Amino acid sequence: MATEGLKGILSTVGDTPLVELERLLVGHPLRVFAKVERFNPGGSIKDRSALGMLMSAIRSGELVPGKSTVIESSSGNLAIGIAQICRYFGVRFICVVDARTTEQNLAILRAYGAEVEIVTDPDPASGELLPQRLRRVEELMCTVPVAYRPDQYANPANPRAQVETMREIAEALHGAVDYVFCAVGTTGTLGGCADYVRRRGLSTTIVAVDAVGSAIFDSPTSCGRLIPGHGASSVPALLDPADADRVVHVDDLEAVVGCRRLMRREAILAGGSSGAVATALEKVAPEIPAGATCVLVLPDGGDRYLDTVYSDTWIRHHFGDVAHLWQDLETTNPQLRETVHC
Repeated sequence: MATEGLKGILSTVGDTPLVELERLLVGHPLRVFAKVERFNPGGSIKDRSALGMLMSAIRSGELVPGKSTVIESSSGNLAIGIAQICRYFGVRFICVVDARTTEQNLAILRAYGAEVEIVTDPDPASGELLPQRLRRVEELMCTVPVAYRPDQYANPANPRAQVETMREIAEALHGAVDYVFCAVGTTGTLGGCADYVRRRGLSTTIVAVDAVGSAIFDSPTSCGRLIPGHGASSVPALLDPADADRVVHVDDLEAVVGCRRLMRREAILAGGSSGAVATALEKVAPEIPAGATCVLVLPDGGDRYLDTVYSDTWIRHHFGDVAHLWQDLETTNPQLRETVHC
């Protein structure tokens, strides 16, 4: 484990709560749990990947605190995880983000002392921002002395760190895990979960939740994406398509509705890709056998999405008036209401 031998705030990465969700699905006889990754110290599942990649580099001598500079591209959460670790070890960190990164995330990065570069012009060929971010990282790697690039899209330490996520889930449920739903971006979580399931011989079905418009699992349509970190404009080097037993595509509006559903029914303020995972379960639930145990990996919290996913003004700007979509989100199961009122 990346946390072995660590003290201080970094020792708290991992061992996040597994919470049973009794109100999320109405009318489906399934047991549903959420792995709530917002309880990592940097606020997301990316803390695991950041710690795994950086500690591996420190232990190998590739990254030397006090001498090296870390350079990475990130849409937000990984950057915050890396920034916290770099601050802890006194390492310079240059982070390349893009125009979709929220002001709150930028403020957090700067509070940790990260040097932030913002890419605003999309790649002329693809119209996407990610290729430009990666191009800028390559330029910095050629000019900054003693630079280390974690490269979350290709670094095997990323999925290795996420093996622990699946281990924690399996041990908490004594191996009785029928379905695990995880959002894909770098595919680190997907790869780590699938690796643990294979090595342990579990019968768990791994459901990859990709974004409509993403290149990872051949999205049925090509369109821009609004939810940072969900999907990708190019296929990550880490991807093994066999890691996913099933793929569900969720568009931006469906992800927003999933966030609102988690909040209104379970009082969980979740991030955009967490909403996508909740919606994917809703789509697949009718096909899942009664009594099955399903786990949703919720990558982060919603406090960094208050100006987007939880802003009615932002939603109207991008999707029009969709207030009618919230009307069915309140819990309507009478038995659950009786439980609440006890």
